[in-house]
Amino acid sequence: MKRVKTQFFTFADNPRDPFVLQCQSTLRPVTLAYETYGNLSAERDNAVLVFHAFSGSQHAAGFNPSVPGVGDLWVQECHRGWWDSFIGERKAIDTRRFFVICANYLGSCYGSTGPRSVNPSTGKPYGGKFPPVRANDIVDSQVRLLEHLGVGKLHAVVGGSLGGMLAVNLATRFPGRVRHVVLIGSGLHVTTLQRIHNFEQILAIEEDPNFNEGDYYGGPAPEKGLVLARMIAHKTFVSLKAMRLRARRQVVHQERNLRLYQLTDPVESYLLYQGKKFVRRFDANSYLRIIDMWQHYDLLRDTGHRNYYTLFSRCRQQNYLVFSIDSDVCYYPEEQEALVSTLRKSRVPCHYVTVHSEKGHDSFLIEPHLYAPHISYVLLEK
Repeated sequence: MKRVKTQFFTFADNPRDPFVLQCQSTLRPVTLAYETYGNLSAERDNAVLVFHAFSGSQHAAGFNPSVPGVGDLWVQECHRGWWDSFIGERKAIDTRRFFVICANYLGSCYGSTGPRSVNPSTGKPYGGKFPPVRANDIVDSQVRLLEHLGVGKLHAVVGGSLGGMLAVNLATRFPGRVRHVVLIGSGLHVTTLQRIHNFEQILAIEEDPNFNEGDYYGGPAPEKGLVLARMIAHKTFVSLKAMRLRARRQVVHQERNLRLYQLTDPVESYLLYQGKKFVRRFDANSYLRIIDMWQHYDLLRDTGHRNYYTLFSRCRQQNYLVFSIDSDVCYYPEEQEALVSTLRKSRVPCHYVTVHSEKGHDSFLIEPHLYAPHISYVLLEK
């Protein structure tokens, strides 16, 4: 596996030119952690920007054993790129042909400016005082990165899950910058069920006694709250069938912190294990900032349009590839059907593929053979 390094791009370091967020708060300076794969062509026309999922990172491909400033959160499971089976030579996004870019989100915890970063005004981590981040802010920061890399127009923007929603934000707000748009298991808006699941996770973290309004650095972290939040989320990532099969390999053990209830089923043990494993690699404040961004996602408001048809009518020169996963319960197939219907009514070229998988939402991370032929075909179009 090819060894890669995370790079860092810092902007808004001039006191007179801060980065203004949608909430009107300012950040100065701003750093984005990113990685690139392949080479930018002389014509600068082969760049592919990949947006990662909720708790992902800039490390999409290859092997990266450490990232400066990330510390203990960069656990062993982070070392291999989360989309390594999709990005590389002769893979779905072929790095012999394309220059691939992936950046960690503003507000996250893998090297980009976020709650764990030092606030220059206080000399201490931002913690709970880190300002709210919106989809426009994440996209705008990555547009700055593209400009820094000399990329004026993207051959493609790609995103799965929450990353797909950010890909749509970029494609619709900057239609002249994007040729192809690849969306996997994503949607146009926050559904009622997503909003409920997200709210449960927010409460789980904020009600942890160690949360301390986000100012827990230097003391005990709200690990119990983050474990519970991840358990709430995890059941939407994996199909029930896949969860049951995976749980059979987990040994049921009694949790010391449970006072009355005794674990009775491997599924309970499996979910608890997943939650505890996640705590080792992610920060609770970053979790809240990203989930808050998701809760406030509003494509029409963020683009200044009254309806989707006028919005997407500006995108007719783009080409969309939309994937549904038939067992997905995080972004149900009905969401992609609504997206495709909107694109077609707006006369935007669109390919629509339903993937038949027993893996649920996580299929787009672990089953490249179901996606690669379609992605390769679309990316080869001019």
